Amino acid sequence: MSTHIEAKQGDIAETVLLPGDPMRAKWIAESFFENYECFNDVRGMLGFTGFYKGKRVSVQGTGMGIPSALIYCHELINEYGVKNLIRVGSTGSYQKNINIRDIVIAMAASSTSGINNSRFINADYSPTANFELFMKAALYAREHNIPIKAGNVLSADEFYEDDVESYKKWAEFGVLCVEMETAGLYTIAAKFNVRALSILTVSDSLVTKEKTTAEERESSFSTMIEIALNTL
Repeated sequence: MSTHIEAKQGDIAETVLLPGDPMRAKWIAESFFENYECFNDVRGMLGFTGFYKGKRVSVQGTGMGIPSALIYCHELINEYGVKNLIRVGSTGSYQKNINIRDIVIAMAASSTSGINNSRFINADYSPTANFELFMKAALYAREHNIPIKAGNVLSADEFYEDDVESYKKWAEFGVLCVEMETAGLYTIAAKFNVRALSILTVSDSLVTKEKTTAEERESSFSTMIEIALNTL
């Protein structure tokens, strides 16, 4: 048992999917796992372990933003021996050619967070995906005719920004979309020499102002979860 996860040793698999929303963690377990059990309910941040195609896998909600996600990632890695962490979340598009319901795989993550400023003084650290997980996800998508986009994403600290046009500078430099956790995930994975990948579904577009409905999010998120689980 760790500070924020009440699981016992052995309750959590070496591979964990990481949605921000704990209710999405419950939906993933109910929709994709066999013989699953809940291992965590501390602060309502649900976690489950079950089987997918005979392989043991877990899912753990992380909350919103890098600070919250890092708490769960740190404990999963250091207290429970997790080796593979795959974020599955929503994102907002910064590009005209990336539409709602599209799948984005984060090769790297820029950030407005100060998470690495104290580690790398007067220098920039570039958090990147694990190459093996990235290639497996990309190859699965190609083999199953699932269109994906891949590249740099932005992990932002603010959901509601004062300047609603600020995304255009990031877009100008090729950043594909915005979310709130990937840069932290890739950094902590590198620090502890484990593997991490972030697979995202576009839920809205800052370019066109389109948004998906709750029903559309569920159906499009299924494709993202399928890629993540088969990356195993």
